[in-house]
Amino acid sequence: MHQDKITILFVVSANKTNKKGLCPLNCRITINKERKQFTTGLFVNPQYWESKLQKVNLKDANQKFLNTQIQQIKNKINNIALVFQLEGGECTVENIYNKYVGKEIKKKEHLHSYYQQYLVRIKKLIGTGIKLSTYTKFVYVGNHIAAFIKWKFKKSDYPLEELSLQFLDDFEYYLRTEKKQEQITINKTIQRLRTPIKQAISEGYLKRDPFVFYKSKTVRKEVVFLTTEELQKLEQIIFKQSRLGVIQDLFIFCCYTGLAYNEMVNLEKKNIQTGFDGMNWIQMTREKTERQISVPILPKAEEIIQKYSSDNNRIFPTISNQKFNSYLKEIADLAGIEKRLTHHIARKTFASTILLFNDVPMEIVSELLGHSNMIVTQESYGKVVQKKVSEVMAMLSKKLNEKT
Repeated sequence: MHQDKITILFVVSANKTNKKGLCPLNCRITINKERKQFTTGLFVNPQYWESKLQKVNLKDANQKFLNTQIQQIKNKINNIALVFQLEGGECTVENIYNKYVGKEIKKKEHLHSYYQQYLVRIKKLIGTGIKLSTYTKFVYVGNHIAAFIKWKFKKSDYPLEELSLQFLDDFEYYLRTEKKQEQITINKTIQRLRTPIKQAISEGYLKRDPFVFYKSKTVRKEVVFLTTEELQKLEQIIFKQSRLGVIQDLFIFCCYTGLAYNEMVNLEKKNIQTGFDGMNWIQMTREKTERQISVPILPKAEEIIQKYSSDNNRIFPTISNQKFNSYLKEIADLAGIEKRLTHHIARKTFASTILLFNDVPMEIVSELLGHSNMIVTQESYGKVVQKKVSEVMAMLSKKLNEKT
């Protein structure tokens, strides 16, 4: 058993003399150069205090009472420290003080264990505070944490208090090399890891954020969308297989509305309402941001709605996202489109080719896409706007050259 040397010193606070000429007596605990000082509730006359002997001398009328109290405090602290050492507890000045004053002592927590407790907590919020898909993503992160600790430290868990920026750097390296994650996925993984860490700080398991100086690496993803020519090519091709024709219609519909996959498959008749302008509008709540979106139904989209209109409440047939994207690959090959088509490209085509390239202002594009704020739109489609500006300036340059 390792025994830490504990020093208990009583100190008179001479600068806080009361009207009776008495000063508060403080107790100072020191272990391994760590110090904790607190008031004992006792008051002594500084003239009668023997600092070297750590007691009140005989000249003080209350010397017996005071010295007895001082000894009891000292004995209590020594006993607390002894119990910590005998039971293998963490014998720190903070824990000894907390035990002395009757405060609850936080047990030493570990990362994976604490993360699992966090998962239990947020699981109860599914349907009221978070979505099942969000919870599932946090579960995946928990699995990565457990695997990383075993891979790096050959242990089942890692102490919370030993977390450092190096831990996060090593975790990022592991995700990139062992899990083959892209930087954008790594950023999301670390972002989700940091959420329960902040919770641990608020609960007193950590004194500070060990990852406070971490900076996620910026990811600049190129926005892939169909050009006007590619979209026309896709609209004009006729497929013999009906399954491909359905996916073709649904994809084109989203190119003219910007609906995400979940919004498309869940679109119901009640979501189509006539607006103040006499046009039909799609009115629904975006699942990702929980924002209300209002999208005017352009003629091409209206045509597809009419084609699939039936007695069912749902407008379009149900198909999985995986199968949808699989069929899109076939469609791209047959239509001679070299880009790797996914459902999300339809949403980007709506923002770029349909809106921005037709001079629709960025703030309206942001509103129609249902983004949480316009910064998201600017970061995603800023380069698209630059391309539009470049094209306009090229046309202007051509006109100016023709005049000279």
